Amino acid sequence: MDRKMANRKLIRLSQLKNRLATENLEEIDWVTFGVIVKKVTPQSANNGRTFSIWRLNDLRDLSECVSLFLFGEVHKEHWKTDQGTV
Repeated sequence: MDRKMANRKLIRLSQLKNRLATENLEEIDWVTFGVIVKKVTPQSANNGRTFSIWRLNDLRDLSECVSLFLFGEVHKEHWKTDQGTV
């Protein structure tokens, strides 16, 4: 893990909204971790393609969640991922 995190900045998921407002995150190499705390039943877009929505949290502040939308191949590969997965 130390090797993979070398030269990267960890930003907690619960801090992401504030960091996006105050920093230009496009200029740094950063990572975050989240737990799938809720999965919405796959939905169909207007174009007929199916997508998933996951609610992610870092378990530090349960009131702060991030919604992750999965489309295309990512949806096909990961839509069955279990709630509670990191």
